[in-house]
Amino acid sequence: MAAEQTALAQPRSTGEDKPDGAVVRDALGVGVAVGLSGFAFGVTSAGSGLTLLQTCVLSLLVFTGASQFALVGAIAAGGSPFTAAAGAFFLGVRNAFYGLRLSQLLALPRAVRPFAAQWVIDETTAVSLAQPTRRSARLGFVVTGLSLYVLWNLTTLLGAVGAEAIGDTAAWGLDAAGPAVFLALLAPMLRTTTERLVAGLAVVLGLGLLPFLPAGVPVLVAALAAPAVLWARGRATGPPRDHASATADASDAPDAPDAPEEEDR
Repeated sequence: MAAEQTALAQPRSTGEDKPDGAVVRDALGVGVAVGLSGFAFGVTSAGSGLTLLQTCVLSLLVFTGASQFALVGAIAAGGSPFTAAAGAFFLGVRNAFYGLRLSQLLALPRAVRPFAAQWVIDETTAVSLAQPTRRSARLGFVVTGLSLYVLWNLTTLLGAVGAEAIGDTAAWGLDAAGPAVFLALLAPMLRTTTERLVAGLAVVLGLGLLPFLPAGVPVLVAALAAPAVLWARGRATGPPRDHASATADASDAPDAPDAPEEEDR
């Protein structure tokens, strides 16, 4: 059992460490590409009525793009702060599961973990898990987290300042920037049929209930898409056959005819 736990805690090894330059290049590519989308969040947040200070504090302290977009989107639609925060919270819960895996993979000192937790997001998790050894995983995590955090907050500030300067963001069509970026980040993650079904049902629930429920509540209801799809697929495939039932079926089957005994010669 101890050997299995040790194996789970170690990243997969290909026999040699990945060059630092390659790890930094990949990490910076992710950090820069995603970090620039903070501009869209700054524009969306300012357009929803949040002040420049509130917008920047959200990026500094929350730092999880999907949750931030969900929060300001619900507020912009007229939702209460409670429902907006609840939707953002449920989207951010996934980072807790990332943290469980990364705590084993990175094995950081205890004094560093509270600060590293701020950077546990989709992108840092993906880059870290893609590395062959713990050393390269740590390097990928730090470079991705640092570059993304700095760029996200910088572009958030620029977007919020720009939105305040131009006034009505809806008149420029910038109110669609947030949802467009959110969809662009989400689409590449939908690789399996189950994931696509969950996303499709969530869209139907969210848009279908929008005229009937208070702003922010359809997002919460859309979260039911995941258990609904999993339940439906489980019903379609049927319960797994256990060993006991398979043995019982085999015992109920008619015996094969015995082979004729050969006569003594």
